[in-house]
Amino acid sequence: MASLKQRLEELRQIIRQHDEWYYVHNRSEISDAEYDKIFRDLQNLEQQFPDLVSVDSPTQRVGGAPLPQFQKIQHEFALLSLDSEMTEDSVRTFDERVRRELDQAHVDYSAEPKFDGLSIELTYEQGVFVRGATRGDGTIGEDVTHNLRTIRTLPLKLKEDTGFPTHLVVRGEVFIKLPDFHQLNQRLTETGEDTFANPRNAASGALRQLDPQITAKRSLTLTCYDFMNEGEEKPDTHFDAVSRLEAWGLPVPLIRSHCPSIHDALVFHRDMAEQRDSLPYEIDGVVIKVNRFDWQAQLGEKSRSPRWAIAYKFPARKELTTVRAIAVSVGRTGALTPIAILDPVDIGGVTVSRASLHNVEEVARKDVRVGDTVKVERAGDVIPDIVERVEVAGERRTDPFVPPDQCPVCQSHTIQEGPVLYCTGQTVCSAQLKGSLEYYASKGAMNIDGLGKKTIAQFVDEAIVKDLADLYTLKKERLLELEGFADKSATQLIEGLEKSKQAVLSRFLIGLGIRHVGSHVAKVLANQYGSLPKIQEASKDELQVIHEIGPEIAASVESFFQEARNLQVIQRMQDLGVQVEAIDVVAEVSQKPLTGKTFVLTGTLEAMTRDEAMQKIEVLGGRVMSNVSKKTDYVVAGAEAGSKLEKAQTLNVPVLEESAFKAFLSENIPSTP
Repeated sequence: MASLKQRLEELRQIIRQHDEWYYVHNRSEISDAEYDKIFRDLQNLEQQFPDLVSVDSPTQRVGGAPLPQFQKIQHEFALLSLDSEMTEDSVRTFDERVRRELDQAHVDYSAEPKFDGLSIELTYEQGVFVRGATRGDGTIGEDVTHNLRTIRTLPLKLKEDTGFPTHLVVRGEVFIKLPDFHQLNQRLTETGEDTFANPRNAASGALRQLDPQITAKRSLTLTCYDFMNEGEEKPDTHFDAVSRLEAWGLPVPLIRSHCPSIHDALVFHRDMAEQRDSLPYEIDGVVIKVNRFDWQAQLGEKSRSPRWAIAYKFPARKELTTVRAIAVSVGRTGALTPIAILDPVDIGGVTVSRASLHNVEEVARKDVRVGDTVKVERAGDVIPDIVERVEVAGERRTDPFVPPDQCPVCQSHTIQEGPVLYCTGQTVCSAQLKGSLEYYASKGAMNIDGLGKKTIAQFVDEAIVKDLADLYTLKKERLLELEGFADKSATQLIEGLEKSKQAVLSRFLIGLGIRHVGSHVAKVLANQYGSLPKIQEASKDELQVIHEIGPEIAASVESFFQEARNLQVIQRMQDLGVQVEAIDVVAEVSQKPLTGKTFVLTGTLEAMTRDEAMQKIEVLGGRVMSNVSKKTDYVVAGAEAGSKLEKAQTLNVPVLEESAFKAFLSENIPSTP
């Protein structure tokens, strides 16, 4: 048996090595026939001895039944997004801030291409790939492990004897190379299916296929660019960390640069811009990171992006085309957006046939009319934009665009607020209702499992759901009568709705879709007032007194809660069992005893949700971070706390169990004068 196990491992190792040479380094050491024979030998042995099949075997890349749906995964480390810059001056300003805050005359950087794909997180245990997830909202992603296994450039097992950590978390990007993208679209065209607009959409669609065997046919690849572990096994610099990933057998950017100064990073950006059109994959800029990890920790991060890295984007690609019509779309908030329908034009390998004109004032300012020749630009995955009208000698122009006085979807009257037209139809407008329901169910709001775009459209089109409250009248028996619902999916949706009845105040405010109220403003309101009734009663003048609440936001909040139909829907939701939490609010908001203190939350708290804990800390002036470092003041540990607790103990960071945390908060709440 020992010799059999040894033979199986030898075959697996031979295949892994040839896979790396072929898929990562684009070179073949043996013929296809020889490779196929080795693969068949492994398959035959594993079929004879199924108990000896390992999860990291090359034979396990493709297979298994289609997945019912993707499970949600809490990321061990936050997957932050990057701030973008478009000019050399703004990059130099970034460098000046970095050097000033670090009190350093010179700072070195690491620079690498910004791949235009889908961000993912990979987890390895004992060198074996065990889990992969999409970025999602940066905190919670979707489990796409089975689909990632089909990517031939992803090692299912790291190289032996290379010193990899027993537990490893890596961030990377899944994308599709341009030749593979064009072949995919050709196949789709030949079979009469819809083609993809760009490689990024193709990669995203392939990775989120419920059937891994479909994903396997899409020729995805990936690159890894971030080593997210903390501790002794992490090197001192980002550049060295990427080199270590490469040594372990992970694919990394083949083109990257250690830059002794920001000038060198700018030179690298210029070089990449020149090479851009000759590369076999899409990039839309260069990522510039402070190289030293201790300096990264010193600079810290904002709520959604690090303060030690930026994406320096390439200039937009521009082409000329003709406007054939101006249509109007209706968004979730009822905003009417003019859309230019264009003669299709290729811009950087992507066919563009529509471009946003943003609002009625923008149409008038640019004086765009049907039949005009216009300059269109596309920058990365930004919606194509009309830069300007181009005069053509001897042209006879059509009449100017006239803003509609009725909504094109529901024919309700329109009103204009500033440069934007709005439909007054609210819940009678199916375009608004679908968007509102999608927003309410989204990850950043109520995070309702099983309530996706397609299901929402079905509910609205069949008049089953006419407002937010109608969601809570749905019954499993009714769902089973609808196309696409089986017992499991119907049960999942009902359970998701039931779970959402215990609503966090800030997330509920986000879900209501109040104009200008995003996640940050929702937290500000929740921290200030502590309960939904108090926010409903707040006047515009009272709201404006709050720091970070300006006149526009205050007017929007006041008008939302003065609208009788909105209040009726909220009351119905509460009558149907939705309970919006009330949180403790500091009596004297000018007193912030936790100002300057940083906290990290880990594990499950019993007496409060994580959002509640975050709000309690923030209202006292503290700041909640995603990762533990030497600069962390406290780690709050609930049940089943994981690696963050272990790291806190290693770094001697004070740990507060839940009971101690509650006592700590009580001690720091200022007394009311």
